[in-house]
Amino acid sequence: MKFGKPIYKTCFILMLSIVFATTSYGQSNEQEQVKATIKTFFDGFHKGDSSMVASVMTRDAILQTIGKNKAGKTLLRQEGLDGLLKAIAYRPDDQKWDERLLDYDINIDGAMAHAWTPYEFWFNDAFSHCGVNSFQLFKSENGWKIIYLIDTRRRTGCTKAE
Repeated sequence: MKFGKPIYKTCFILMLSIVFATTSYGQSNEQEQVKATIKTFFDGFHKGDSSMVASVMTRDAILQTIGKNKAGKTLLRQEGLDGLLKAIAYRPDDQKWDERLLDYDINIDGAMAHAWTPYEFWFNDAFSHCGVNSFQLFKSENGWKIIYLIDTRRRTGCTKAE
């Protein structure tokens, strides 16, 4: 049987399509794993389960917040993981924290991932503030772990506050 050039072209295009589809699926699967890590973080945050939050973070994770003080000066604050875990574990029963993520923009290169997640924060069902979280993650033998989290907090320029 004799094959002409068109069949080689078709086979080549088919092979390229398979390679791109596989690569695309692999990236998409990794993005879903990163998203699942962030969702676990917030499930624990909302339930007051500090061990659930700790399960998706490295022990030496860096936590920072950018916001304004009462005088309107922009400040960068840093907190240790223990402080966050303690705040979650000992949150009073009459407080409801509801951080609603509005979107995920996830980028991955090998064992490093970055996720940008705009959010609204509701305290006891009342709108409090909005901002964006920036997560840096590392893929360990135990899956994706949060190594760095920085967020912004503002009360203006938010859809719900206006």
